[in-house]
Amino acid sequence: MTQLYEQNEKQRKEAIEFLTLYKNETALTDDWLRNRLVEIEQDQTYIPTTEELIFGARIAWRNSNRCIGRLFWNSLQVFDERQLETEDEIYQALLQHIEYATNGGKIRPTITVFKPNCIRIWNYQLIRYAGYETENGIVGDPDSIQLTKVCEDLGWKGEGTPFDVLPLVIQIGNNKPALYNIPKEYVLEVAIRHPQYEELSRLNLKWYAVPMVSNMKLSVGGIEFHAAPFNGWYMGTEIGARNFADVNRYNLLPTVAEIMDLDTKSNISLWKDRALVELNLAILHSFKADGVSIVDHHTAAQQFELFEQQEEAADRQVTGNWSWLIPPISPATTHIFHKPIENLIKKPNYFYQKNPF
Repeated sequence: MTQLYEQNEKQRKEAIEFLTLYKNETALTDDWLRNRLVEIEQDQTYIPTTEELIFGARIAWRNSNRCIGRLFWNSLQVFDERQLETEDEIYQALLQHIEYATNGGKIRPTITVFKPNCIRIWNYQLIRYAGYETENGIVGDPDSIQLTKVCEDLGWKGEGTPFDVLPLVIQIGNNKPALYNIPKEYVLEVAIRHPQYEELSRLNLKWYAVPMVSNMKLSVGGIEFHAAPFNGWYMGTEIGARNFADVNRYNLLPTVAEIMDLDTKSNISLWKDRALVELNLAILHSFKADGVSIVDHHTAAQQFELFEQQEEAADRQVTGNWSWLIPPISPATTHIFHKPIENLIKKPNYFYQKNPF
């Protein structure tokens, strides 16, 4: 099969390796594989079938070394939208993704895959809050300042609140990027309140229900899909210990500490730790009270242990990025903290790509 198709040797090798994996894990025959490779050689290119794409997207989740939630990899819903040609069509498919994945709060792991090589979604996530630089400091999410300015240059104008949902920015090839607002009825948000500290509830904090990552590419069989937004559900610490707590994000720990009347003059009071726990408790409490899917970091670690057991039973090596798998709160209370794990990158997988703006 030295002339499998007129692409580079690396792509050819990846296609063969992927189809061999597909054959082995779906109990297909050697004859099927030989016939499939002959078919590809005749076409002089590899185009995954929908069934192969579904398999590849799920395996990519299984191979995602930074993800603690891989136990559910085989439940991923895959929408094959490679036939779409226009920005309007892509926008409608993204709305379908948001609606299906949100599911009234009973969140469904979902990915939508668009045509390879020519489509980009500029957003970091399909739903993300804007960030504004003002005379009185930053309003909103500091991590979104650059994209917010891009959206404004394209004609968008937000309301200037801490929680303005950014529009979708879609680009096909070298076309000018197109801007689309997300209708409010598609965006499920959770008002953050605390079961004991009522003053925290009066901060009017909220967060969107579904983390739909849209800036990564999906690599399957040597083919790279640069627009393939995907989601699971939140682990509480992603919001409470990162989005809300990081000093370069919403930086809410001093505010929470003040509400709790903690001594912030000295680190020995552990005010940051105490405020962090209560902020994360508020996240979990609020999502659960509203019936929106979320997982705490202890349960997530237990689920990852089940994933490890399943992979070992299937005679597959468990890989992972330890620094990402340990939760940002109390990592030593989880088994992951005490267990070495090899950060070996396998394909199919999801990869970061260069920012388009």
